[in-house]
Amino acid sequence: MSVPAVLTALLVLTPTDGASPIPADTIHLDVGAAQADGRIFPAHLARNRVYLAPDAPPVTTWTNELLVGDSAGRPVQRWITRGVGLQAEGKGGTWELHQTYDARTLQPLTYFRTGSDGASLRLRVDGTRVHGVALSPGGAPEPVEWTLDRPAYFAGASDLVPMAMELAEGMIVTAPVWSPGMDATEVRVFEVHGMESVLVEGARVDARKVVERVRATGALVATWYITDRSPYMVIGETPLANGGVRRVTGVDLDRGR
Repeated sequence: MSVPAVLTALLVLTPTDGASPIPADTIHLDVGAAQADGRIFPAHLARNRVYLAPDAPPVTTWTNELLVGDSAGRPVQRWITRGVGLQAEGKGGTWELHQTYDARTLQPLTYFRTGSDGASLRLRVDGTRVHGVALSPGGAPEPVEWTLDRPAYFAGASDLVPMAMELAEGMIVTAPVWSPGMDATEVRVFEVHGMESVLVEGARVDARKVVERVRATGALVATWYITDRSPYMVIGETPLANGGVRRVTGVDLDRGR
């Protein structure tokens, strides 16, 4: 296994003793399970903004564009994310991320991220094999070759998992996730709550609350507020080490098309 210095290898996850008990009627969602179908998402364009404190200006913004297509007869989703850090005096870095998923199963197929700092990461996922090339700022390209213990959803878009399902209050769903920034694949638990009225960029939106936790430890990953239309995720809140909350808002940009 060849691993560049800028990344940590994906390791096989060994079940952790003492993990929080999961109800017997939980839906255990492996990649390819019939309960999740990403084909419900039409092509659309949405914008996200990141806030680190109430009443403070956003620190980051990006757009998510979904293109629905075909690859050698296989229906696929092509996600294009373009982002910028909103630092003072225009010093924020920019990045662009292109991802391809199997349209039905949401199995990651390709991943290509580039940044204004010169870093890039290009990956292909063949089942449990992840391989590609990483480039550090100012460095030389380095090959990467990883083996996952199981197919998994992309952790950086874990909110797609409940959004691709028919949800009902009280449901519990588990699903494996991974990303290049994680040490191992990890099982997440999604707790489905009721509908709530939330304020999103000055407008009230009725959205379903979904709480995501780490299966092994019970640690809170995020609280999602999701709808059945673009932008689908209208609020995502993740805890910060300093006790604060990172809040991401989502708004639709397809109006008028």
